[in-house]
Amino acid sequence: MNTLDALIGNLSRLPGIGKKSAARMAYYLLKADPGFAEKLGCQITELRAKVKTCSLCGGYTDSDPCELCQDPRRDHGLVCVVEQAQDVQPILQTNEYPGVFHVLQGVLSPLEGVGPENLTINKLIQRVRDEKIREVILATNPTVEGDTTALYLVKLLKEYPVKITRLASGIPVGGDLEFADRLTLARSLKGRTDFSL
Repeated sequence: MNTLDALIGNLSRLPGIGKKSAARMAYYLLKADPGFAEKLGCQITELRAKVKTCSLCGGYTDSDPCELCQDPRRDHGLVCVVEQAQDVQPILQTNEYPGVFHVLQGVLSPLEGVGPENLTINKLIQRVRDEKIREVILATNPTVEGDTTALYLVKLLKEYPVKITRLASGIPVGGDLEFADRLTLARSLKGRTDFSL
């Protein structure tokens, strides 16, 4: 196997990248400015060496604790619980969430051998117990595993004086009822809000 084939093989191992996309990337890198390719290679090498998980929230960071956990302008009494570190960015991009985060590093999945001990659930409980947290927002995905994890967390957090909320789910903005599946429509009905004037 030559160098180009090896690169295409490795690129195709990335999530969402097939052989054709991997080949396009590899050929692009061959034609690209040598400085760009070299810089990209260095950044990939540095990624594993420099990026680590924040000891407080579990998100990815170059510094520990991360910028969000150190930011005094954020509401540290409001904690949004997400499944993975990459779930933090979409919530931040809304510019609607003023609090901090807690990354579980996955969801409960007994079929895949993932139990509470494999997640950062104990760290979350410790944060609720030791810090002045007023509200925990459960932002796990609306899947069987995400819902199971959320229910498990509710049971554990019930004994603490903290408000527990869940992200609303249902019909997306601009969506049509005609194209909504039964589960989405059922969630929308259960999560309906007051609309009176």
